[in-house]
Amino acid sequence: MSKSTKKKSAAREWGDALIFAVVAASLIRWLLLEPFTIPTASMEKSLLVGDFLFVSKMHYGTRFPMTPLQVPLTHQKVWGTEIPSYSDAIQLPYYRLPGFSDVERNDVVVFNYPVEFQYPTDLKTNYIKRAIGISGDVIEVRNGDAYVNNELADKPAEMQYSYDVITNRPLNQDFFNDYEINPESYRTFTDGSGYMVFATDEVIKRLESSPVVTSVAKRIEKIGGNSEIFPDGMTLGWNRDNYGPLKVPAKDWTIEMTDENVMKYSFTIEKYEGLENVEVREGQLFIDGQKVDSYTFKQNYYFMMGDNRHDSLDSRYWGFVPEDHIVGKAWFLWLSLDKHESMFSKIRWSRIFSGIN
Repeated sequence: MSKSTKKKSAAREWGDALIFAVVAASLIRWLLLEPFTIPTASMEKSLLVGDFLFVSKMHYGTRFPMTPLQVPLTHQKVWGTEIPSYSDAIQLPYYRLPGFSDVERNDVVVFNYPVEFQYPTDLKTNYIKRAIGISGDVIEVRNGDAYVNNELADKPAEMQYSYDVITNRPLNQDFFNDYEINPESYRTFTDGSGYMVFATDEVIKRLESSPVVTSVAKRIEKIGGNSEIFPDGMTLGWNRDNYGPLKVPAKDWTIEMTDENVMKYSFTIEKYEGLENVEVREGQLFIDGQKVDSYTFKQNYYFMMGDNRHDSLDSRYWGFVPEDHIVGKAWFLWLSLDKHESMFSKIRWSRIFSGIN
């Protein structure tokens, strides 16, 4: 005679269901898809603040966790607290499963913000930008236009720049709403003569035809160095709108460590190539105390830029994105909310379930 099975209590059943849900969600998030929210305007109008999207881990291959001791379904902190959600006592080497494709030029990519060195690689803040250049490409920006391998780069359909818009009278938000310019996308000049506006080419053409607009001029930084520009904007004479040429490192690419290459690539070698003792002295590169005359890169790198070219903190400012920092490909939107609207008007219905190009 078989023994009767004791029926689970309701609490036990709920507990088992919760554990199953957490495990299943964690596996899906790691292996297949991860939700992501657009927090800033750096990709407008291609992606808007308030867009909710899924990032595909499958396209480039799922990256194995490098920091395995972590509270499930968290990133850096335990929800709603400042308590770290992980321990870095164990750090595993980088490994990625085979994917459908490599990162391709003009892909919209989610990656770990490279220069956030206070966190392990896979727990750095997630950023989203467009891969303007892949490993081996030569990147240059001339008067605001990006060039790849000396050819004008493809422009996203809704790429934005900043413009000086001079008007013959003050404008209100209703005026800007007619041009789909939200309150974060324009600023009033202190003298009241006009506005600095972030807008697409199409919107600018419409503004130019408005009777209240007297002139429109793109805000291009003239040739000259900017100390905030990677790797040494002042010395190289580079700024956000006149940049490069700069070659994106590729795995197995060997370079001679000339003074110029030390300036351009020593930061990348020191921070992302897995070396412990790297320093630059008098314009020369030293690894483990030995002067290096040439160097061969150990992984591929990418050059990322935001589609909102004058409102994007990107590779022009902090450098290349290493391959081991790539999270996944931005795949499709599943919801979009406009914080400037209320009730059902908040939902941008036309953007739901749209692909990302």
